[in-house]
Amino acid sequence: MPPLPSDPRAQRVLLNGLTGVGPATVRRLLEAFGSDLGRALESPVERLRQVRGVSAGAAGAIADRAFDWRREMDDAAARGFRVVTPDDDDWPGELTRLWDPPLLLYAEGAALPASRSVAIVGSRRCTPYGAALARILARDLAKAGWWVVSGLARGVDMAAHEGALEGGGRTAAVLGHGLDLTYPPEAATLRRRMAETGCVLSEFPLGRPADRRSFPQRNRLVAGLCKAVVVVETDVDGGSMITARFAVELGRTVCAVPGRADSPSSRGCHALIRDGAVLVSSVDEVLEELGERCVQPELTRTEDPPEHARWLRPFGGGTAHDADSLAEAACCPAPEAAVMLTLLEIRGVLRRRPDGRHERA
Repeated sequence: MPPLPSDPRAQRVLLNGLTGVGPATVRRLLEAFGSDLGRALESPVERLRQVRGVSAGAAGAIADRAFDWRREMDDAAARGFRVVTPDDDDWPGELTRLWDPPLLLYAEGAALPASRSVAIVGSRRCTPYGAALARILARDLAKAGWWVVSGLARGVDMAAHEGALEGGGRTAAVLGHGLDLTYPPEAATLRRRMAETGCVLSEFPLGRPADRRSFPQRNRLVAGLCKAVVVVETDVDGGSMITARFAVELGRTVCAVPGRADSPSSRGCHALIRDGAVLVSSVDEVLEELGERCVQPELTRTEDPPEHARWLRPFGGGTAHDADSLAEAACCPAPEAAVMLTLLEIRGVLRRRPDGRHERA
C-alpha cells in the first residue's frame, strides 16, 4: 500500500486517482470528516461505509489507497503541468457554486479563467456558417476582455478557441480526458498557442482516456466556469445540450444562435430558444445579456473595408439577397456566401429582412 500523504494537495491527487471515487464521494467525505481528507484516508473501511452516499466499492478503494500519487505528481511536474486545488489563489471562484466541484485541476498554461468568462460550444460536425459565427463571436468577446471557454473538440469548439486568439484574448479548453493526451490530434498546435496566454484544463488523472462518462463531467466544468454559455450549432442530442442544462441549473445565462429550420445542426438551438434560452445573432446581444455594451465600432457605408467590396457590390440600389442569389452574383459557393451574410450582419453592414434576405443597413 502506498504511504499516506500528509499534504492536502497530495491527498486530493490520491483520491482523484482512485477508481469509483469522484467529486460527489469526496464532498460527502468532507462533510463527514470535518473537511479533513487526511482523517478520511486513515479511516478503516467499516467507518467509511458508514458515511452516507459512500458505496462499498468506493470505501474499499479509499481504504486500499491503490494509486501512486507520488508518481502522478512527479509526472505532472515533469510535463510542466500544475495541480491546482481550491486552496490556491487562482482557483476559479465560479466553480464553488457546483454541487460537485472537482477535487483539483491539472493545468497547462499561463493563467486560469477569470470571472469574466463565456463558453462557446456546439457541434463537432458544424456547418461552415456555424464555424464562422463561433469564430467571430469568440474574437469579438475576446476583444471586449472576456475569456472564451470551450472543449477543444472539432468544429465549433476549435473555431471558438481560434477566434479568441485572433482577437488577442485568452481562451481556456476543458478536456474530457487526461491532460497529457490531445484529441483530436490536429488540435496540438492550437493547444500550444492557447497555453501561451490562457490554459488547458482537466480534472482527470494523467493517462485517463475519454469515455461517455467523462464528457458530461467535462461539460459541467465548462458551464461552471462561465457567466454565460452560447450554443452555436447542435442537434437535440448533442453534448452542448448537456452543457446548457448544467448552465441552467447553475443560474447561468444560456444563449442560442438560430439557424435554418430544416437543418439538424440547428434543432438543438431551436429547442433551447423554445425553452427559454436567449436568442442571439451577434456579440452585441451576448454582451447585452452580460450587462455590457459592445466596444466594437460600427462600420458605416463610407467605411467599408476593401475586402468587403466583392460582397457588398451586389447589394447596390437596395437589392436584397439570400445565400443562393449572393453566391450567383459573387461567383462563389452558397455556403461561403451564407457565412459572409452572417459576418456582415454581425458587423452592422447588412440587416436581415423579415423574408430572410439581407439588404444594406
